[in-house]
Amino acid sequence: MPIPLFNTVVSWMLKKRKYQIDMFIDNPVDVQNEVLYSLLNKARYTEIGKKYKFKSIKDYNSFRNNVPIKKYESIEPMIERARKGEENIFWPTKIKWFAKSSGTTNSKSKFIPVSDEALEDCHMKGGKDMLCLYINNNENTEMFKGKALGLGGSHSVHEDSKTYYGDLSAILIDNMPFWADLTSAMSQKTALMSEWEAKMDAIISETLDEDITSLAGVPSWMLVLLNRILEKTGKKNILEVWPNLEVFFHGGVNFNPYREQYKKLIPSDKFKYYETYNASEGFFAIQDRNNSNELLLMLDYGIFYEFIPMDRYQEEDSEAISLKDVELDKNYAIVITTNSGLWRYLIGDTVKFTSLDPYRIRITGRTKHFINVFGEELIVDNAEEALKKACEKTGSEILEYTVAPVFMKGKKNGAHEWVIEFSNPPENQEDFTKILDEALKNINSDYEAKRYNDMTLSIPKVHKARTGLFYDWLKKKNKLGGQHKVPRMSNSRDFLEELLEM
Repeated sequence: MPIPLFNTVVSWMLKKRKYQIDMFIDNPVDVQNEVLYSLLNKARYTEIGKKYKFKSIKDYNSFRNNVPIKKYESIEPMIERARKGEENIFWPTKIKWFAKSSGTTNSKSKFIPVSDEALEDCHMKGGKDMLCLYINNNENTEMFKGKALGLGGSHSVHEDSKTYYGDLSAILIDNMPFWADLTSAMSQKTALMSEWEAKMDAIISETLDEDITSLAGVPSWMLVLLNRILEKTGKKNILEVWPNLEVFFHGGVNFNPYREQYKKLIPSDKFKYYETYNASEGFFAIQDRNNSNELLLMLDYGIFYEFIPMDRYQEEDSEAISLKDVELDKNYAIVITTNSGLWRYLIGDTVKFTSLDPYRIRITGRTKHFINVFGEELIVDNAEEALKKACEKTGSEILEYTVAPVFMKGKKNGAHEWVIEFSNPPENQEDFTKILDEALKNINSDYEAKRYNDMTLSIPKVHKARTGLFYDWLKKKNKLGGQHKVPRMSNSRDFLEELLEM
């Protein structure tokens, strides 16, 4: 198919979907209820459907009363059975794909089931909707006249018994529609390379002479790639390499710490940034407006959502609420029920609703990534907002950071200890620390109370990390590239001590 005709056809297909998106925006609760009843009906004769009497569930309350909330560890035995080829345990159709997922906080891998329905109606649909929303907001886009550079995981799919496992990105590449493959600047062979350093060289070699119009990936790793491209070419910015570049679709980590660096790398007021919220468990939300920091919750992907207020969070013993009962600006842990057979599953992420018509969210952190040793209830969202203010006032820029508690000893107060790698350090680190501390007080009243007259918490300790510290730490743990990221916060000092030693 000639490229101009191809672009026209793809754009038409993507725009057509906007009508359906508007439908769930107008009828969010009805659409979510339909999703729930459809999932229950489909799985009623599975092992888990019989155990929890899916046939008798008539409404959300009976669903909530019949089916318990679960963490991965609780359902792992069932998943292991499914990985060995056993069928009809938690989903009626055969599941042959398992997305291997492991955070830097946990060396043990998780294997998340990915059904054919989830591949088609959730993950692939999410990717198409991302393009659909972008095109509808930018009708003069010329994105499809060039190629896309997507930076995904670093492991190909492996066979295990009668099933397959690998990074979600590798599974998606294996199931990519033809038109997406045609628009990719990178070969599948390169996309699936496992050795990160060699992969960087191969990507640069394949893409330098292409007309790249869009980027997609985790901001931290894309930053590494773009800086290497400038080193290789000797150019001052990325637009000198790819002049038609117009959008970066990003997700995986908060973009705020990287925003200023991207503005320098891609110095154009017309350049767009579009955030997505997707994981091995599903594709959840997409930025649906230009220049926004809010994400539209996608309600017709075969995922039923519930939310646990974080002030009442007790892991599996928590009481969840449905979408219709959420409130603005309240921190919630997400519970999902999916078309891959995850039933009332805790994914470990926290969000706040910024709008209830339509339902838009902002990712605030992880249920395990916070500090509450002294009752300060500091979350990642607080930290990143305070860091942004400290950077703005001191003219500094941050690459990576982590923070952990300094525990009380005898009469000595506690504190928070930060390790921060700057791409542009502040002239006066003491000023930076004071501004950071004041910003945290203004953002978080619990932190402010514990800092009052230094009664519980002393002023934070901030270490300026050497260049490449976090990269070397991830490399040491064999976690370079893909979805791997630095743990921002912890109630223990394990990560911090390892970094300080290095």
